[in-house]
Amino acid sequence: MKPKALKLTLTALFAVVIAVCSMLSIPAAVPFTLQTFGIFLAMFVLGGKYGTLSVAVYVCLGLVGLPVFHNFTAGIGVLMSGTGGYIIGFVLSGIVYMLITKIFGNKNSAKLTAAFTGLILCYITGTLWFVFTASQGNGFVPALLTCVVPYIIPDTLKILLAFFIAKRTAKLAR
Repeated sequence: MKPKALKLTLTALFAVVIAVCSMLSIPAAVPFTLQTFGIFLAMFVLGGKYGTLSVAVYVCLGLVGLPVFHNFTAGIGVLMSGTGGYIIGFVLSGIVYMLITKIFGNKNSAKLTAAFTGLILCYITGTLWFVFTASQGNGFVPALLTCVVPYIIPDTLKILLAFFIAKRTAKLAR
């Protein structure tokens, strides 16, 4: 298989990995899922360009009606709900990851910085979205306490796990 065809095949495969990681969830204001793990595994293995493309494919699959979002949900209604900003934030995370690794290279420190910067951007985007769509006027700080604080440690662990797994499997993607 030609290298570009392999990259595109892996991009599609990682869109499915993200979908599987998203489907199993623990209910909360923002459901606990393994999305962050799947998204950053795609970034670490495929790189910024194809990793971001896999996230975009995942989002498009959900928008056209395939039940790939948390709890097997789909459609524009999920994107317009309180958690939709986090889905948009995942795409922005990929773009940030791509830009940072393009500027600073593929050193481990650049990859981890890019991932955590992307996660922070996702938190900001998602929380602002949540405030304007689902918080019933409670404000930004209560939304942070509900939608971000409980996820910081689990998301940090998911990113680190994805990084270490990617280090072991990245040779397969080349």
